[in-house]
Amino acid sequence: MGYQIAFISLGCAKNQVNCEQMMSAVQAAGHAVRAEPEGSDVVVVNTCGFLASACEEAIETILEMAELKRAGRVKKILVAGCMAQRYKGDVLEELPEVDGLLGTGSYGDVVRAIEEVMDLRLRPCHLGNIHTAPQNGPRILSTPPWYAYLRIAEGCDNHCAYCVIPSLRGRYRSRPRSELLEEAAELSDAGVKELLVIAQDITRYGTDLGGAYRLADLLEELCGLDFRWIRLHYLYPDEITDELIDIIAREDKILPYLDVPIQHCNDGVLKAMNRRDTKAALTALFQKLRARIPGLVLRTSIITGLPGEGEAEFEELCAFLREMKIERAGVFPFSPEEGTRAAQMDHVDAEEARRRAELAVDVQSDIIDGYNESVLGEDREVLCEGFDGQMFYGRSYAESPDIDGRIYFDADREIPPGTFVTVRLTGTMDGELTGELAE
Repeated sequence: MGYQIAFISLGCAKNQVNCEQMMSAVQAAGHAVRAEPEGSDVVVVNTCGFLASACEEAIETILEMAELKRAGRVKKILVAGCMAQRYKGDVLEELPEVDGLLGTGSYGDVVRAIEEVMDLRLRPCHLGNIHTAPQNGPRILSTPPWYAYLRIAEGCDNHCAYCVIPSLRGRYRSRPRSELLEEAAELSDAGVKELLVIAQDITRYGTDLGGAYRLADLLEELCGLDFRWIRLHYLYPDEITDELIDIIAREDKILPYLDVPIQHCNDGVLKAMNRRDTKAALTALFQKLRARIPGLVLRTSIITGLPGEGEAEFEELCAFLREMKIERAGVFPFSPEEGTRAAQMDHVDAEEARRRAELAVDVQSDIIDGYNESVLGEDREVLCEGFDGQMFYGRSYAESPDIDGRIYFDADREIPPGTFVTVRLTGTMDGELTGELAE
């Protein structure tokens, strides 16, 4: 008997890929995948557990599903992912509405878990080995048809002092290149135009398979497939090799948009957080990248209020942002996460960390405004993604889906979503670029 299964995926794109694999496994087993929770036999909530705020969002979502369950519109709730892995005991004890758990090492058990939760006698808890769990498998894409993610590795070996990821996702494991190329070819054949290459750390790719950095080789082969854009996310700063820079600069398909999370720039803060960077090294890296990759747009992540950050260190961070003119930045207040070394260190209180985050966002807003002004008058290739009733909107190489803004533009003809067009940038609107069709 086939069941009606709904999926809700929270958190990052890597989590989304896991959800896509579960959806495919469920469908292959003869169950139906529903777009909405209402009317489902089982709703699978794939949670993020990276930060306390992400866990709060997951709990709110679970409680919303519990309301549907009480109303008879959902029969069972299966909680999967990082929060299930991190707080398995708490979830089972404090959320009696939850009918079963799937940890990050057990995504492949989703079909079995669904069958178990539908058996009234069972409350399954699948917690497989997070260091050896399979990473491959068919997917049902949940992104628009013109872009998709390719997760090239799982886990992380960096062990930053503030981060719980290694305890949730296991040690770093690169996926075999042949497996990745086969999956990428399937995505290309399906009409995907923008491939986003992701992992906790893509720069380390291949080092666990034979000791050498293999990302450049992989990208060269991906460029042989029928993608228009290839976008790179999460490059660890001290592992960006000259070979990698060369291929990014040489291959037109690889977008000059690099996501290089730095978290901070002060040497003392970086050392305390077990980061391998220094301010001088970061400065030299960004200058090298700008010099060798024309038109480069940088994205980074910043944490304010980290242990060791006083007012002087925070001012140093803001000055660094102004000097480097990093176009995109996600700014987050420090969250002392249970089980991390940073949580045991002296740090500012939550309110002060948030205040500093707001100030850093103001700095970043000025940088974005300056960047937007500097590109006015340019013609830019834009991937149209829709029409909001007044203007078309889409993204250029400088905007990654979901995390960056959009480009809004006027056109005198219908532009189907998923179409590449040339847009002349003519203005700004609430920090985003506007323009007009230039064809």
